[in-house]
Amino acid sequence: MTVKLRAWAGVAVMGAAAVMAGAPAAGARSGPDDGRLRSALEEVHRAGMVGIDAAVRAGGREWRGASGVADLATGRPLRPGTRHRVGSITKTFTAAAILQQVEKGRVRLDAPIGRYLPDVVPGERGRKITVRMLLNHTSGLSEYLLAAFPSLAGFPSLPDMSAKSLDDNRFRRFRPEELIKMGLALPAKEPGSLPGVYSNTNYLILGLLLEKVTGAKAEDYITEHVIRRAGLRHTTLPAGPRIKGPHPRMYEAMHGLLDPPRDYSVYDPSWVGVGASLVSTVEDLNRFYSALLGGRIVSRASLARMQRTVPVSTQVYEDTIEYGLGLRKVTIPGCGTFWGHDGTMWGAGALSLTRADGARQMSQAINLMRWNTLDASGEPRPHPIDKALSAFQRQALCT
Repeated sequence: MTVKLRAWAGVAVMGAAAVMAGAPAAGARSGPDDGRLRSALEEVHRAGMVGIDAAVRAGGREWRGASGVADLATGRPLRPGTRHRVGSITKTFTAAAILQQVEKGRVRLDAPIGRYLPDVVPGERGRKITVRMLLNHTSGLSEYLLAAFPSLAGFPSLPDMSAKSLDDNRFRRFRPEELIKMGLALPAKEPGSLPGVYSNTNYLILGLLLEKVTGAKAEDYITEHVIRRAGLRHTTLPAGPRIKGPHPRMYEAMHGLLDPPRDYSVYDPSWVGVGASLVSTVEDLNRFYSALLGGRIVSRASLARMQRTVPVSTQVYEDTIEYGLGLRKVTIPGCGTFWGHDGTMWGAGALSLTRADGARQMSQAINLMRWNTLDASGEPRPHPIDKALSAFQRQALCT
């Protein structure tokens, strides 16, 4: 796997609102401090973020806030309750749907995927790769991103890149089989080897598995049995390029390749399907993870399976995370263990974390992505946005 692939394959996954690596010792946790949260959120906008929307729950109280603008051209402010593209947070929803099928006996976690989808993952790989390996990214299958967006293949050399394939694919309707085929054609690791390698290919296959065993379109099943079961009122898996309801424009900087950043809020999400196409609000994300971790979406036994983690490479600057079955585990020293996910789309990013005891939650969404320029080695240069986001997350989760 090339350095280029490692750096770009996580674009619909991690790195949106980077989870802080550490935090000071936790202070009083009686409830969110409205003034400090507001100040920290506004600092993210002052640091250069176009707009940020967040919801925090602690001590039985909830706080909601937004700062910045939803539209640079008009100056329309970003308001709380806005709908956002939340990227790979979708994977937790899809994983929960698969675990529901495990509970019904229709799917076995350690069964080979070739048993269910022999024409999708044929031959030896179909016999070696299990459903569990797809869920926790240990299948070894490669990411299809650069095959679908070939103009990005020059990364990290910006002169060798262009946004042509992003623009060409704005209204393209990809079929999951088409994208899976791209991923299968690329070099792969041995199934089950560690660390795993994050790949959207895995979750597109899981979407086809869900359709095979339920007889329903994957998006329809997830809507009926995960989204509605969690009581989410503003969460959808859109079938077209436009978002219904109030939402911001979404600005992609591509590490300086796009200057000024380009609006990709109108974009067909079929390039990520049930891996990362969800539209939601930060309030709905908190509500979803509360329901999931409270045992109301899948059984406690299934939740325990989801929380068994392995090391997985995010393919974003070779970071390694603790990843379960569609769930990420984040341990913040002096603050606690949190479960959730983060994700990005072109121009949009989101993060949702819930403390293991369920008493503290934070979800945030932003509408500017890949704001860091790159140094000579292709690594992102520090930006004031990074520090401000980390400070807001510490305030929300640990004080």
